[in-house]
Amino acid sequence: MMRKLSLLFAGALMGASAMSLVYGAPGSAANAAGSETYKQLAIFGDIFERVRANYVTPPDDKSLVENAINGMLASLDPHSSYMNAEQAQDMRVQTKGEFGGLGIEVTMENDLVKVITPIDDTPAAKAGVLAGDYIAKIDGEEVRGLTLNDAVEKMRGPVNTPIKLTILRQGADKPIEVTVVRDIIKVKAVKYRVENDIGYMKITSFTEKTYDDLENAIETIKKQVPNDKLKGYVLDLRLNPGGLLDQAVSVSDAFLKRGEIVSTRGRDPKDVTRFDAKPKQVDDINGKPMIVLVNGGSASASEIVAGALQDLRRVTVVGTQSFGKGSVQTIIPLGENGALRLTTALYYTPSGKSIQGKGITPDIKVDQPLPPDLQGRDLTRGESDLKGHIKGADESKTGSGSAAYVPPDPKDDLQLIYAEQLLRGEKTDPSFPPNPDKAVLNQ
Repeated sequence: MMRKLSLLFAGALMGASAMSLVYGAPGSAANAAGSETYKQLAIFGDIFERVRANYVTPPDDKSLVENAINGMLASLDPHSSYMNAEQAQDMRVQTKGEFGGLGIEVTMENDLVKVITPIDDTPAAKAGVLAGDYIAKIDGEEVRGLTLNDAVEKMRGPVNTPIKLTILRQGADKPIEVTVVRDIIKVKAVKYRVENDIGYMKITSFTEKTYDDLENAIETIKKQVPNDKLKGYVLDLRLNPGGLLDQAVSVSDAFLKRGEIVSTRGRDPKDVTRFDAKPKQVDDINGKPMIVLVNGGSASASEIVAGALQDLRRVTVVGTQSFGKGSVQTIIPLGENGALRLTTALYYTPSGKSIQGKGITPDIKVDQPLPPDLQGRDLTRGESDLKGHIKGADESKTGSGSAAYVPPDPKDDLQLIYAEQLLRGEKTDPSFPPNPDKAVLNQ
């Protein structure tokens, strides 16, 4: 029996990809290739050998093959690809939500790694790394010239192994060297706080820990604010590129009493899989009103949650058009721990609408102005802009996506402020509160 585990994988700026992990042989035999196909494969083999024998410098055979495979897959769509052992392992680390590392959130600035914040009670925080520090060297190697991913990969590693960082800090007259011993870093998938009489929850990605983190956030907020004082919740899915499908379904289920959450449809019209909420008398937030925030950085798993709650009229969606990543990739393990990521299906909201190339349209559009230092730069992100993307059934000339920017200071966050004003009754809109009796379902 073939075992499947469906998931959505976060994909940075390009959005996430819905995936199915497949163990064992494919369920159906592939169509036999015609004689012309084998002639083309023979040409490929001939070219491969001529490159190996005659290229001006000896090429790396492994690199040639990997690039050939990726060239084939890239011709299909932007999300099909081959993952070597290292890349496949990195995918597993991202979806697990914990890894051996230092415990810092970082970005790239002025060709150096800038520390956004050290995570509390992690090796970096204990070693004295501060927000705003610039990492200039990692184990004596200059950071300049490295990509952010390269630098992050160097800082991750086996638990209990040391790493030396050379830090540039404002006010320090010379570089600071610190030695940090790696430990297991558990990334919190849900950040939350209380805004007086409103519970705010931000899901950063859908990892194995997301639903548990969400439940903890809800219970903590309930303890901090009496039920009669709590106006409602804001669920922030902005800049969330996706994650595990089962977690997206569980998160949606937390706010629903019944109904379909999402369906996936493959090449065969009969290949339809539906995911439904568990029937119950009351949802996890006791039916309190909720606003969901989305923008151009909300993709795949986050679009599944927003689309389900919007179609079932459980929430009002505020913000700007989401990314529009609605295709499903199947992850097929290969030899030597590599894997093939192949687009095999599309997913649909409860109303039967395809997210692919369209995204989630908010009930209330609220634009977020860019700060002066970002004005003039195109921060728009959308599946419909990707070369070779699969055209969605509901895709139009308008396309998908919008600006992927959220101010670091909540005081400047117009989308969040608008959501809180709706919950407090300081603003009104026909879309809020939504009427569950008017749920839009696929008939």
